[in-house]
Amino acid sequence: MKFIAKSLIVVLMLTLLIPLFLFSGCAGNQQVINVFNWGDYISDSSGTIDVIKQFEDETGIKVNYTTYATNEELYSKLKSSGANYDVIIPSDYMINRMISEDMLEKLDYNNIPNFSYIMDKYKNLNFDPTNEYSVPYTWGTVVLIYNTKYVTKPVDSWDILWDPDYKDKIIMFQNSRDAFGIALKKLGYSVNTTDTNQLNQAADELKNEKDVLQGYYMDEIFNKMESEEAYIAPYYAGDALTMMNTNPNLTAVYPKEGTNLFVDAMCIPKGAKNKTGAEEFINFMCRPDIAAANSEYIGYSTPNQGAYDLLSDDIKNNPITYPDDAILANTEMYLNLPEDTNKEIDSLWNDIRGSSSSNIFLFPIIIAILVIVCVIIIVLKRRKKPVNY
Repeated sequence: MKFIAKSLIVVLMLTLLIPLFLFSGCAGNQQVINVFNWGDYISDSSGTIDVIKQFEDETGIKVNYTTYATNEELYSKLKSSGANYDVIIPSDYMINRMISEDMLEKLDYNNIPNFSYIMDKYKNLNFDPTNEYSVPYTWGTVVLIYNTKYVTKPVDSWDILWDPDYKDKIIMFQNSRDAFGIALKKLGYSVNTTDTNQLNQAADELKNEKDVLQGYYMDEIFNKMESEEAYIAPYYAGDALTMMNTNPNLTAVYPKEGTNLFVDAMCIPKGAKNKTGAEEFINFMCRPDIAAANSEYIGYSTPNQGAYDLLSDDIKNNPITYPDDAILANTEMYLNLPEDTNKEIDSLWNDIRGSSSSNIFLFPIIIAILVIVCVIIIVLKRRKKPVNY
């Protein structure tokens, strides 16, 4: 029993050390970079170019690639974990928040000459006005996706996400910023409001919506919409195209109240172990053929002029990928909100979801409890050791 208990402790301790091995800055003499990106957000072996493999082949730099589902998950991971990343790809408002909290490294553009391919209209944006911390990767919008086989009413408004006729077939974003953004647009308010009364009204809307919701999801929306388990959902335009290609019954529209326009950009977190390798990766991602392959595969719009010139006319003329000026005029980009507003939204969101706690620390807590239990078992075993006469 003592041997089993000790062995269990060793296994548990090794489990705790796994993240350190996974995210170590080097493997022997080979350079390594750790890239943290959205799920299915880079061209892989099923695309025209396996981007990571080609980067590794051309540079000899090993890429450890992991994914997240929301900006808030990324932020929490960086704030609470000892894991190290060299490249991250957050959205506009989160980049600004990270800049304000000194969480990002300034970029050395001598190592990123392909930045010259980025269109001027995607440079010096409000979240990084001097372009010191970020290089745009993609841009896109939030759209309404619905199944034309089951949704027979006209769909041109966010109101459809509250329609009782489609009870249990409606999905809402699992992240607070997008969910509040939709509710605020539905009410005719800015997605960047700091007005407490308006935020409370939006929270009331989201509480009322729970009566018709199937649930709150992110990446799971793909399967639920494609398999027709759900009929209506908001999601990002590039992913909407992927779903529409899989299931021809799906279509997407821009709600008349307006929507969010976002820019996702490549950044280097503070304290990155391989900043030079990270900048080499960012430069590689800005190369027109690579940027075009990524844009074609993931379905999102490119801010890279060289990549845009390589795209087919079918892609360039797609109204979901590249909406016209009238649609774009009715969009808003998220701004980084004041800290007290962020806390207010977090509190309202926890109340809406019926939970005031997070599961971020659940795994290490369970491991710690198991270790303590094993120690107690060993101590009790020693106390019960029989006396030899």
